[in-house]
Amino acid sequence: MNDAFEFDPDMALVVKVAPEDQLDLTPEELEKEVPPRVLHPHDPHAPDNITQFSFKDRVYKPDNQVDHTAWHLAVDGVLMLSDSPEAQEEDDTRERKAREQEVRDSTEAVDVSVEHIEGDPDPAVNTLRNQFHFADRGSQTKNGIIRDRGISTEPPSTTTHNETVTQWSIYDHYMKDIEATKDKAEGTRKLTNEDMIGSKKPGGEADPLYGDPMRLVIKIMERMVNHNAEEDIYSDLKYWEDRSDDYREGDGTLLPLWRFASEKAKRKQVTCIRCNPKYSDLFAVGFGSYDFLKQGTGVICCYSIKNTRFPEYVFNTDSGVCCLDWHPSHPAMLAIGLYDGTVLVHDVRSKGRKPLYQSTIRTNKHTDPVWEVHWNTEDSAGVLNFFSISADGRVSIWRLMKDKLESEQLMQLKIAAPSPEAGKHDSQRPAPAPEDDTGLAGLAGGLCFDFHLTIDHLFLIGTEEGKIHKCSKDFSGQYLATYEGHTMAVYTVRWNNYHPRMFISASADWTVKLWDHTQESCLMSFDLGQAVGDVAWAPYSSTAFAAITSDGIVHFYDLSVNRNERICYQKVVRKAKLTHIMFNTTEPIIFVGDDRGGVNCLKLSPNLRKFCVVTEEDGDVTREELEVRKMNEFLEMAVGPQKEHAVGAEAGA
Repeated sequence: MNDAFEFDPDMALVVKVAPEDQLDLTPEELEKEVPPRVLHPHDPHAPDNITQFSFKDRVYKPDNQVDHTAWHLAVDGVLMLSDSPEAQEEDDTRERKAREQEVRDSTEAVDVSVEHIEGDPDPAVNTLRNQFHFADRGSQTKNGIIRDRGISTEPPSTTTHNETVTQWSIYDHYMKDIEATKDKAEGTRKLTNEDMIGSKKPGGEADPLYGDPMRLVIKIMERMVNHNAEEDIYSDLKYWEDRSDDYREGDGTLLPLWRFASEKAKRKQVTCIRCNPKYSDLFAVGFGSYDFLKQGTGVICCYSIKNTRFPEYVFNTDSGVCCLDWHPSHPAMLAIGLYDGTVLVHDVRSKGRKPLYQSTIRTNKHTDPVWEVHWNTEDSAGVLNFFSISADGRVSIWRLMKDKLESEQLMQLKIAAPSPEAGKHDSQRPAPAPEDDTGLAGLAGGLCFDFHLTIDHLFLIGTEEGKIHKCSKDFSGQYLATYEGHTMAVYTVRWNNYHPRMFISASADWTVKLWDHTQESCLMSFDLGQAVGDVAWAPYSSTAFAAITSDGIVHFYDLSVNRNERICYQKVVRKAKLTHIMFNTTEPIIFVGDDRGGVNCLKLSPNLRKFCVVTEEDGDVTREELEVRKMNEFLEMAVGPQKEHAVGAEAGA
């Protein structure tokens, strides 16, 4: 026997018996190969013909992504581990709801207990219901019983009235009703600010709420609030300088600071701007209209840089304001010219808003708009007086008497036929020929004038015909000289602040011209490409000036830097026309008005405010003499030596 298999007689014998239903296969069937059974992840019952629309290709495409998962049994469990976060969260929720229920039960009923007295039976405990706990219940109510009652009265008395209704009787009844309404309105009129200011109590004492001290305190407080709100802008005014000027060759810029506007001047045009000669922060603005078909009332607003939100003084006029001027010695006196030819004199210190003086037809007022007014020096009697020029062709002088305003015609602006001798100085002009009526066609409309700073009797006049006339107070019947260079109306003419011979003019013919009153033609002409509304000399330099055009652009020239090109060209407003410009006398700022009722304040960069500085090498020469010397140097380069011109200037003086 083999050693690998040892027979054990105690081992159980295992006999394999085939079951009765076992399949009995033949040898051929046993040798036949049976294909294996394999499990595939695809569901044979899943659809294979699904199509979806492709928005990218704009066609229907078959969708092969079909879910082949087959769920035979799914049972959701409700048990969770006691240490799991879900179980802990459920316990916390159950405890929170239990605490809320305890609080709710304690607030629904209130227990009221009474102290028990010995010997008495136990008192009953009364539980009060919460008065804020309601329940809706339905009930029926009884209907009210309707009763009918009758009463007898006397009939009302009747009368018969007959009247004939006419148009005038209806008018009389309406007028009576209007008068009764006016009387009632006057009786119940509310107190205005002017009535409250200076009002007194029943005892005769002044009301402290509306007195002058309180008014002054409120004004100071308003300025402080405005200064704190615009602290950055005030800092720019005092300390900001454009450092980019160091890298430009003479060019400069304008920095916008404020825009002064008032609701009372809405939809009106700025017709004039004047700075106060004593208080440099105060300036007056006149509002009106240059359109003949859109005339209305006028407004005068006196603004201060210390309060840019609201004007310090406001005056209303019956007609549009065309011009105004401050008195150089009495800074509270303001002369005003209106569109209807009236001249006014206001004292801004007065509490009332009525003018001190007003011209009328009896005082021979102008018949056309007054385009400019100018205060004159006091006469020998100490009477204040001022000049006015109007489109009716008259230059008048107005004297402020004790209780009235007296006028005197200084001269009439006659239209003379053009001649080759026009523009020459009176010393160069031949003797006048006999007067001929055919040489005169009427009166010229005056638009502007300006008086010489040193020669008291000399002044210039600009007309609608484009001519500039040199006139004198001593010879009011004729012109000393006529300058022909402009082809359209002359809007502005201004003497130079330093040089006694130079003046400048601006016209609607798009040009600004520089003149010497001893020469027959202009020295230089600057074409700005649009109608020039105003021009002004800089108060700190004899060669710098600024002009504005109707397209909203400010043009700045300095002849000592560049006599041909402007050194600043900047658009200030959009979709608006600029009307007037004014330099401030102490601060490096300018005021520019437009036809939308606004005044823009802009600061000049360092390149735009260069002036002469007196050094030790100059000796005893003043700054004014240096400015005159600077202008003479420019004239020598532009037109040649000025010896002959100096002689002519002395003759004109």
